[in-house]
Amino acid sequence: MSRPASNAAAKPVFKWHILVFLAPAVLVYTAVMIYPLFNTLRLALYTTIDRERVFAGLDNFRTLFGDPNWSGQFWNALGNNFWFFLIHMLVQNPIGVALAAILSSRRLRFAALYRSAIFIPTILSFVIVGFAWKLILSPIWGIAPGMLDAIGLKFLYAPWLGKEEYALTTLALVSVWQFVGIPMMLIYAALLSIPDEILEAGECDGITGMAAFWKIKLPLILPSIGIISILTFVANFNAFDLIYAAQGALAGPDFATDILGTFLYRTFFGFQLQLGDPNMGSAIASAMFGIILIGVCLYLFVIQRRLRSYQF
Repeated sequence: MSRPASNAAAKPVFKWHILVFLAPAVLVYTAVMIYPLFNTLRLALYTTIDRERVFAGLDNFRTLFGDPNWSGQFWNALGNNFWFFLIHMLVQNPIGVALAAILSSRRLRFAALYRSAIFIPTILSFVIVGFAWKLILSPIWGIAPGMLDAIGLKFLYAPWLGKEEYALTTLALVSVWQFVGIPMMLIYAALLSIPDEILEAGECDGITGMAAFWKIKLPLILPSIGIISILTFVANFNAFDLIYAAQGALAGPDFATDILGTFLYRTFFGFQLQLGDPNMGSAIASAMFGIILIGVCLYLFVIQRRLRSYQF
């Protein structure tokens, strides 16, 4: 007699409970993120004529990139955004890696206290940070001139937030001060996850101290550094709060601190004598989405592959 088919060959049972648990999160994410995204892309394809919405195709993008009244502001904001991001990449992330390496040392006392003190600014409100540093750096009632004068360096002081050539860099460094704790903690966790056996094997070969960090630890935490880099890219091209809190929607002086976030705000909602234009604002938001998407794709398909091949 032929034996019945085994249970392994039986048709798999669909696990409905997975859908039940995922459905609330998917619905909330769709309502809060997916639908607004596609609605923004849709609005960018329309314009308003005599209070009626008319399909315009890519005309809003042609205006944004080619019309002198719009393109100058857009390219200025985009260039400022790249500079804002570059400072975070060249200052914030290396400092975060260095702090993590120092705080992961077993010989350092009160390491937990130092980690907490460095991470506390991260949880502060953008508004608080923006106004606080605006007061600190003020040439009239700020404490920065007095502190520099106390150590004989008052000649270095300048109204950094009031000069076009310094304002954006100053705000970028303020943002670095606030968020350096994030790469520090992520790299710190990556360093702690390195097996002791690898470090002990390096010690047997005479690799200790800084040599152990450069030759053993750094290659192992490269994937974490890559993730921090793409998170920095996304966060900086979505930045808005600090610039708005410190310099206002006009991002002065003379739009020297204007980034895509503040440019989008003025265009979409209007500000002072400028009337709001949701369609052009949606075009700017769509351009921002495209820039971020290109950056993320470059990371996923180019940089991450090389990091994996280097690691393994």
